[in-house]
Amino acid sequence: MKHPVIKCLLFSAVLISISEITKMILDIDKLLYDTMAENLSFEQLNHFFEFQNKWKWVSYLFIPIHIIIKTSIITIVLYIGAYFLSQKEVTYKSLWNIVIKAEFVFLLVPIVKVVWFYFFQTKYDLEDIQYFYPLSALNITGYKGLELWYIYPFQTLNLFELAYWLILAYFIGKEIETNMDTGLKIVTYSYGSALLLWVTTVMFFTLNYS
Repeated sequence: MKHPVIKCLLFSAVLISISEITKMILDIDKLLYDTMAENLSFEQLNHFFEFQNKWKWVSYLFIPIHIIIKTSIITIVLYIGAYFLSQKEVTYKSLWNIVIKAEFVFLLVPIVKVVWFYFFQTKYDLEDIQYFYPLSALNITGYKGLELWYIYPFQTLNLFELAYWLILAYFIGKEIETNMDTGLKIVTYSYGSALLLWVTTVMFFTLNYS
């Protein structure tokens, strides 16, 4: 079994590759340029993009750090849940491997987004791409006219998140040698509670600072 950090780095490499392909196919830089051109001069725009290209490697460095921190926190939450709700002891490392394995489902999000905008919604702007989250509640309601602080929870309510829960539940149930129902109980009470707290916090700050 590979160490979780190695898996995080692998996940990050795939994510960076998909992100760069997405930027190229959807021409994100041009959309960003057109949007910023309304408020900045030609010289300011050139300076911005030169600065962005020069320090692009920093964003690449941040991605694996972000993934490691994110999956570690989720693992801690699940570990606490498993400690109280499971009869069998489970190791932190095994849970971390499960979390990273489940994270791979979210790589489908940018892929579906590219397919959508390339083949279906061929006329789009930067906001359309920014707020689009495939198979989410936001795509049912639409973001236009929706209060800004509702956007994140509506994005979070999506089928990829549901698949993430089910993958976690299946492998946790397998790890503790019970069944998926027990795994889902652990995921719901631990990760579900933490996710609800996180979404509420994001909504609070968005409401107060928007």
